Amino acid sequence: MMAIASLALRDRHNAIKLLMVRYQGKISMPQVFPGEVFAQTTDFDTGIRQLLPNYDEMLETVARCVPSNSRRILELGCGTGELSLKILNRCPDAQIIAVDYSPRMIEFARTKMAEAGYQRWNGIEADFGEWTNNPENFDIGTEFDACVSSLAIHHLNDEMKAKLFQRIGKSLKSGGCFWNADPILPESPTLAEIYNAAREEWTEKQGTTIQSVRSRLARNSNSVDCVASYGYSSQDQLATLDVQLQMLVKAGFNTVAVPWKYYGLAVFGGIV
Repeated sequence: MMAIASLALRDRHNAIKLLMVRYQGKISMPQVFPGEVFAQTTDFDTGIRQLLPNYDEMLETVARCVPSNSRRILELGCGTGELSLKILNRCPDAQIIAVDYSPRMIEFARTKMAEAGYQRWNGIEADFGEWTNNPENFDIGTEFDACVSSLAIHHLNDEMKAKLFQRIGKSLKSGGCFWNADPILPESPTLAEIYNAAREEWTEKQGTTIQSVRSRLARNSNSVDCVASYGYSSQDQLATLDVQLQMLVKAGFNTVAVPWKYYGLAVFGGIV
Protein backbone atom coordinates (compact mmCIF):
# COMPACT_ATOMS: atom_id res chain seq x y z
CA MET A 1 0.00 0.00 0.00
CA MET A 2 2.99 2.35 0.59
CA ALA A 3 3.99 1.83 -3.05
CA ILE A 4 0.47 2.71 -4.18
CA ALA A 5 0.41 5.84 -2.05
CA SER A 6 3.48 7.18 -3.83
CA LEU A 7 1.82 7.02 -7.27
CA ALA A 8 0.07 9.89 -9.03
CA LEU A 9 -3.67 10.12 -8.37
CA ARG A 10 -4.73 8.53 -11.68
CA ASP A 11 -2.13 5.77 -11.42
CA ARG A 12 -3.08 5.18 -7.81
CA HIS A 13 -6.72 4.80 -8.80
CA ASN A 14 -5.83 2.30 -11.53
CA ALA A 15 -3.59 0.32 -9.17
CA ILE A 16 -6.31 0.11 -6.52
CA LYS A 17 -8.84 -0.98 -9.13
CA LEU A 18 -6.46 -3.69 -10.32
CA LEU A 19 -6.03 -4.95 -6.78
CA MET A 20 -9.81 -5.03 -6.34
CA VAL A 21 -10.24 -7.02 -9.54
CA ARG A 22 -7.59 -9.48 -8.41
CA TYR A 23 -9.23 -9.76 -5.01
CA GLN A 24 -12.56 -10.52 -6.64
CA GLY A 25 -10.95 -13.25 -8.73
CA LYS A 26 -11.84 -11.61 -12.04
CA ILE A 27 -8.38 -11.52 -13.57
CA SER A 28 -8.53 -13.64 -16.70
CA MET A 29 -6.39 -16.73 -16.23
CA PRO A 30 -5.89 -19.57 -18.70
CA GLN A 31 -8.64 -22.14 -18.32
CA VAL A 32 -7.70 -25.78 -17.90
CA PHE A 33 -10.47 -28.17 -18.86
CA PRO A 34 -11.02 -31.74 -17.62
CA GLY A 35 -8.42 -33.95 -19.26
CA GLU A 36 -5.72 -31.32 -19.66
CA VAL A 37 -4.30 -32.51 -16.32
CA PHE A 38 -1.31 -30.17 -16.06
CA ALA A 39 -1.26 -26.42 -15.49
CA GLN A 40 1.18 -25.95 -18.37
CA THR A 41 0.46 -27.70 -21.68
CA THR A 42 4.21 -28.09 -22.21
CA ASP A 43 4.33 -30.32 -19.11
CA PHE A 44 1.79 -32.82 -20.43
CA ASP A 45 3.91 -35.05 -22.66
CA THR A 46 6.59 -35.55 -20.01
CA GLY A 47 4.28 -35.57 -17.01
CA ILE A 48 1.77 -38.09 -18.36
CA ARG A 49 4.61 -40.53 -19.09
CA GLN A 50 5.68 -40.24 -15.47
CA LEU A 51 2.15 -40.62 -14.19
CA LEU A 52 0.73 -43.43 -16.34
CA PRO A 53 2.54 -46.76 -16.75
CA ASN A 54 3.51 -47.69 -20.31
CA TYR A 55 1.80 -44.67 -21.84
CA ASP A 56 3.62 -45.01 -25.17
CA GLU A 57 2.89 -48.73 -25.41
CA MET A 58 -0.77 -48.03 -24.76
CA LEU A 59 -0.98 -45.45 -27.56
CA GLU A 60 1.08 -47.63 -29.87
CA THR A 61 -1.47 -50.41 -29.37
CA VAL A 62 -4.25 -48.10 -30.55
CA ALA A 63 -2.19 -47.11 -33.59
CA ARG A 64 -1.46 -50.75 -34.45
CA CYS A 65 -5.16 -51.60 -34.27
CA VAL A 66 -5.96 -49.01 -36.95
CA PRO A 67 -5.63 -50.64 -40.40
CA SER A 68 -2.67 -49.21 -42.30
CA ASN A 69 -4.85 -48.52 -45.34
CA SER A 70 -7.22 -46.26 -43.38
CA ARG A 71 -7.89 -42.97 -45.16
CA ARG A 72 -10.30 -41.11 -42.86
CA ILE A 73 -9.78 -41.28 -39.10
CA LEU A 74 -11.71 -39.48 -36.38
CA GLU A 75 -9.92 -38.76 -33.12
CA LEU A 76 -11.96 -37.69 -30.10
CA GLY A 77 -10.01 -35.69 -27.51
CA CYS A 78 -6.72 -35.34 -29.37
CA GLY A 79 -4.86 -33.61 -26.53
CA THR A 80 -1.29 -32.72 -27.45
CA GLY A 81 -1.37 -34.92 -30.55
CA GLU A 82 0.71 -37.86 -29.36
CA LEU A 83 -1.77 -40.47 -30.58
CA SER A 84 -2.17 -38.64 -33.89
CA LEU A 85 1.59 -38.80 -34.42
CA LYS A 86 1.74 -42.54 -33.77
CA ILE A 87 -1.14 -43.19 -36.16
CA LEU A 88 0.27 -40.98 -38.93
CA ASN A 89 3.63 -42.69 -38.58
CA ARG A 90 1.84 -45.93 -39.51
CA CYS A 91 -0.77 -44.42 -41.85
CA PRO A 92 1.03 -41.44 -43.47
CA ASP A 93 -1.63 -40.98 -46.17
CA ALA A 94 -4.54 -40.83 -43.76
CA GLN A 95 -6.54 -37.73 -42.96
CA ILE A 96 -7.21 -37.24 -39.25
CA ILE A 97 -10.14 -35.14 -38.04
CA ALA A 98 -9.07 -34.37 -34.47
CA VAL A 99 -11.64 -33.01 -32.02
CA ASP A 100 -10.84 -31.39 -28.68
CA TYR A 101 -12.60 -28.72 -26.64
CA SER A 102 -9.35 -27.22 -25.34
CA PRO A 103 -7.96 -24.40 -27.49
CA ARG A 104 -4.58 -24.86 -25.78
CA MET A 105 -4.41 -28.52 -26.69
CA ILE A 106 -5.61 -28.03 -30.27
CA GLU A 107 -2.99 -25.34 -30.92
CA PHE A 108 -0.23 -27.40 -29.29
CA ALA A 109 -1.15 -30.45 -31.38
CA ARG A 110 -1.45 -28.38 -34.57
CA THR A 111 2.08 -27.04 -34.10
CA LYS A 112 3.37 -30.55 -33.45
CA MET A 113 1.77 -31.90 -36.64
CA ALA A 114 3.18 -29.03 -38.71
CA GLU A 115 6.67 -29.62 -37.34
CA ALA A 116 6.35 -33.32 -38.21
CA GLY A 117 5.31 -32.42 -41.75
CA TYR A 118 1.78 -33.86 -41.61
CA GLN A 119 -0.55 -31.70 -43.69
CA ARG A 120 -3.69 -33.87 -43.53
CA TRP A 121 -4.37 -33.28 -39.84
CA ASN A 122 -7.40 -31.10 -39.15
CA GLY A 123 -7.98 -29.93 -35.58
CA ILE A 124 -11.52 -28.90 -34.63
CA GLU A 125 -12.22 -27.10 -31.37
CA ALA A 126 -15.43 -28.78 -30.21
CA ASP A 127 -17.00 -30.79 -27.39
CA PHE A 128 -17.44 -34.35 -28.62
CA GLY A 129 -20.22 -34.75 -26.07
CA GLU A 130 -22.14 -32.07 -27.92
CA TRP A 131 -21.30 -33.79 -31.22
CA THR A 132 -22.76 -37.00 -29.78
CA ASN A 133 -26.15 -35.38 -29.26
CA ASN A 134 -26.17 -32.92 -32.16
CA PRO A 135 -23.86 -34.13 -34.95
CA GLU A 136 -25.65 -31.95 -37.50
CA ASN A 137 -24.14 -28.88 -35.82
CA PHE A 138 -20.57 -29.93 -36.67
CA ASP A 139 -18.62 -30.21 -39.90
CA ILE A 140 -17.19 -33.60 -38.97
CA GLY A 141 -18.99 -36.01 -41.25
CA THR A 142 -19.29 -39.80 -41.24
CA GLU A 143 -17.94 -42.77 -43.19
CA PHE A 144 -14.74 -42.98 -41.17
CA ASP A 145 -12.44 -45.97 -41.51
CA ALA A 146 -11.54 -45.68 -37.84
CA CYS A 147 -12.27 -43.70 -34.70
CA VAL A 148 -9.78 -43.45 -31.85
CA SER A 149 -9.55 -41.78 -28.48
CA SER A 150 -7.16 -41.65 -25.53
CA LEU A 151 -7.63 -40.38 -21.98
CA ALA A 152 -10.80 -38.49 -22.85
CA ILE A 153 -13.99 -40.56 -22.83
CA HIS A 154 -13.69 -41.40 -19.13
CA HIS A 155 -14.68 -37.77 -18.44
CA LEU A 156 -18.23 -38.53 -19.61
CA ASN A 157 -20.85 -40.10 -17.38
CA ASP A 158 -22.00 -43.61 -18.26
CA GLU A 159 -25.15 -42.48 -20.05
CA MET A 160 -23.09 -40.24 -22.32
CA LYS A 161 -20.47 -42.95 -22.87
CA ALA A 162 -23.20 -45.26 -24.17
CA LYS A 163 -24.59 -42.53 -26.44
CA LEU A 164 -21.11 -41.71 -27.71
CA PHE A 165 -20.40 -45.34 -28.61
CA GLN A 166 -23.66 -45.39 -30.56
CA ARG A 167 -22.72 -42.17 -32.38
CA ILE A 168 -19.28 -43.56 -33.20
CA GLY A 169 -20.81 -46.77 -34.58
CA LYS A 170 -23.06 -44.73 -36.89
CA SER A 171 -20.09 -42.64 -38.04
CA LEU A 172 -17.96 -45.59 -39.16
CA LYS A 173 -17.98 -47.36 -42.50
CA SER A 174 -19.06 -50.99 -42.48
CA GLY A 175 -16.01 -52.83 -41.16
CA GLY A 176 -14.70 -49.67 -39.51
CA CYS A 177 -13.12 -49.83 -36.08
CA PHE A 178 -13.07 -47.90 -32.82
CA TRP A 179 -10.28 -48.10 -30.24
CA ASN A 180 -10.14 -46.30 -26.93
CA ALA A 181 -7.24 -46.01 -24.47
CA ASP A 182 -8.52 -45.03 -21.04
CA PRO A 183 -8.32 -45.62 -17.31
CA ILE A 184 -10.98 -47.99 -16.02
CA LEU A 185 -12.84 -48.34 -12.75
CA PRO A 186 -11.27 -51.03 -10.54
CA GLU A 187 -13.57 -53.98 -10.10
CA SER A 188 -13.04 -54.09 -6.31
CA PRO A 189 -11.39 -52.10 -3.49
CA THR A 190 -8.58 -54.66 -3.40
CA LEU A 191 -7.87 -54.18 -7.09
CA ALA A 192 -8.01 -50.40 -6.62
CA GLU A 193 -5.14 -50.67 -4.13
CA ILE A 194 -3.19 -52.89 -6.52
CA TYR A 195 -3.71 -50.53 -9.46
CA ASN A 196 -2.67 -47.49 -7.40
CA ALA A 197 0.44 -49.25 -6.14
CA ALA A 198 1.44 -50.13 -9.70
CA ARG A 199 1.16 -46.49 -10.74
CA GLU A 200 3.22 -45.29 -7.79
CA GLU A 201 5.92 -47.87 -8.48
CA TRP A 202 6.01 -46.83 -12.14
CA THR A 203 6.42 -43.15 -11.23
CA GLU A 204 9.27 -43.93 -8.85
CA LYS A 205 11.02 -45.91 -11.60
CA GLN A 206 10.91 -42.75 -13.72
CA GLY A 207 13.06 -41.03 -11.09
CA THR A 208 10.33 -38.96 -9.49
CA THR A 209 7.38 -39.32 -7.11
CA ILE A 210 3.61 -39.08 -7.38
CA GLN A 211 3.78 -36.01 -5.12
CA SER A 212 6.27 -34.29 -7.41
CA VAL A 213 4.20 -34.95 -10.52
CA ARG A 214 1.00 -33.87 -8.77
CA SER A 215 2.60 -30.55 -7.84
CA ARG A 216 2.38 -29.65 -11.54
CA LEU A 217 -1.29 -30.60 -11.86
CA ALA A 218 -3.74 -27.87 -12.79
CA ARG A 219 -5.81 -28.41 -9.66
CA ASN A 220 -2.79 -27.55 -7.51
CA SER A 221 -1.85 -24.40 -9.43
CA ASN A 222 -2.67 -20.76 -8.71
CA SER A 223 -1.71 -19.67 -12.23
CA VAL A 224 -4.66 -21.25 -14.06
CA ASP A 225 -8.41 -21.54 -13.68
CA CYS A 226 -9.00 -25.27 -13.24
CA VAL A 227 -12.49 -25.89 -14.60
CA ALA A 228 -14.22 -28.78 -12.83
CA SER A 229 -16.57 -29.44 -15.72
CA TYR A 230 -17.02 -28.31 -19.29
CA GLY A 231 -19.87 -29.23 -21.59
CA TYR A 232 -20.59 -32.90 -21.03
CA SER A 233 -17.24 -33.64 -19.40
CA SER A 234 -16.09 -33.40 -15.80
CA GLN A 235 -13.34 -34.93 -13.73
CA ASP A 236 -12.85 -38.71 -13.78
CA GLN A 237 -16.09 -40.67 -14.18
CA LEU A 238 -14.63 -44.13 -14.58
CA ALA A 239 -16.57 -47.22 -15.62
CA THR A 240 -15.47 -50.84 -15.42
CA LEU A 241 -14.11 -52.47 -18.53
CA ASP A 242 -16.94 -54.98 -18.59
CA VAL A 243 -19.61 -52.28 -18.47
CA GLN A 244 -18.04 -50.45 -21.40
CA LEU A 245 -17.69 -53.62 -23.47
CA GLN A 246 -21.40 -54.24 -22.94
CA MET A 247 -22.09 -50.68 -24.10
CA LEU A 248 -20.19 -51.38 -27.33
CA VAL A 249 -22.19 -54.55 -27.97
CA LYS A 250 -25.45 -52.66 -27.45
CA ALA A 251 -24.17 -49.90 -29.77
CA GLY A 252 -23.96 -52.45 -32.59
CA PHE A 253 -20.29 -53.39 -32.66
CA ASN A 254 -20.00 -56.89 -34.11
CA THR A 255 -16.55 -57.59 -32.70
CA VAL A 256 -15.51 -56.32 -29.26
CA ALA A 257 -11.98 -56.80 -27.95
CA VAL A 258 -9.37 -55.71 -25.39
CA PRO A 259 -6.01 -55.79 -27.20
CA TRP A 260 -4.10 -54.29 -24.26
CA LYS A 261 -4.49 -53.93 -20.51
CA TYR A 262 -2.11 -52.95 -17.74
CA TYR A 263 -3.65 -52.79 -14.26
CA GLY A 264 -6.08 -49.82 -14.35
CA LEU A 265 -5.42 -48.87 -17.97
CA ALA A 266 -6.90 -50.52 -21.04
CA VAL A 267 -7.22 -50.31 -24.78
CA PHE A 268 -10.58 -51.63 -25.86
CA GLY A 269 -13.01 -51.21 -28.72
CA GLY A 270 -14.45 -53.07 -31.64
CA ILE A 271 -15.44 -53.35 -35.28
CA VAL A 272 -18.83 -52.60 -36.79
